Amino acid sequence: MTHRLDALRRHSLVVADTGDLDAIRRYQPHDATTNPSLILKAFDLPGYQSLINQELAAVKAENSDHREEHAVDRLSVAMGSEIAKVIPGRVSTEVAARLSFDTQASIHRAHKLMALYEQHGVSRDRVLIKLASTWEGIRAAEVLEREGINCNLTLLFSDAQAQACFDAGVFLISPFVGRVSDWYKKDTGRDFTPDTDPGVQFVRGVCQRATQGGYDTVVMGASFRNTGQVLALAGCPRLTIAPPLLEELATTPGTVTPRMLMARGGGPRPSPLTESAFRWHHNQDPMANDKLAEGIRRFDADQECLEARIADRLASF
Repeated sequence: MTHRLDALRRHSLVVADTGDLDAIRRYQPHDATTNPSLILKAFDLPGYQSLINQELAAVKAENSDHREEHAVDRLSVAMGSEIAKVIPGRVSTEVAARLSFDTQASIHRAHKLMALYEQHGVSRDRVLIKLASTWEGIRAAEVLEREGINCNLTLLFSDAQAQACFDAGVFLISPFVGRVSDWYKKDTGRDFTPDTDPGVQFVRGVCQRATQGGYDTVVMGASFRNTGQVLALAGCPRLTIAPPLLEELATTPGTVTPRMLMARGGGPRPSPLTESAFRWHHNQDPMANDKLAEGIRRFDADQECLEARIADRLASF
């Protein structure tokens, strides 16, 4: 009997949206993505406690400045390195959200994360550096890509963000589905079917833009609220899915019909967006403005919470 998760794998590369090693082993994704919120959840998982204590002991011994922030980076990489042992593909690790409007600081932090991965024996071709899809984050990714450090541009809600990422030649973008749908549901008071879902339609449009322009950037749908949204994007190159939805797909018998054709086109590409054009077009989308700002705030709030938890744990050493 075929279940929907296995059927989905025939059309899209499945990525686990979690830092939970047990879940990753169970669902056997190709890649895995993490962010500050997921690292915060993983901080309490029993399987990570020895690793956490080891990394925090090293942080305390270093006696470095901003040690809680440094500890977050060390923990993110240490957990990512464990994940890399059980997946065949790449693990995404995020630059702190508070650097989303500082290009040079983002580049510096990406270099630090990659150096930490190399200390763990994980090569750069197994890692994606996650950056928020601000103008500054996209510029940082452009530099990093030229250096051979591949990037995943997240918190992507507008066509302007997608186009700027294509222009910059980033490796992968993560247009969000669920948060887009959340905004429109609240704004209109309506419920949506998978095919009328604004988040699904947004990601389909990003995929169409990528294929028509013949861009090499990989599109990965993210932030799903239900399996209907996931299945409506079957055929999108990658889909990053949280464990509860992976479980539902893995236990539901059925086939999956591809809903998107990703044949590369060779049509003319638009001129690269200037900074002013990017900011103007993004500004004209109220949903994208709201959700990008909210996403950055939420990730930073979770990082602050994680840093507070780390400070308490360090005090006990």
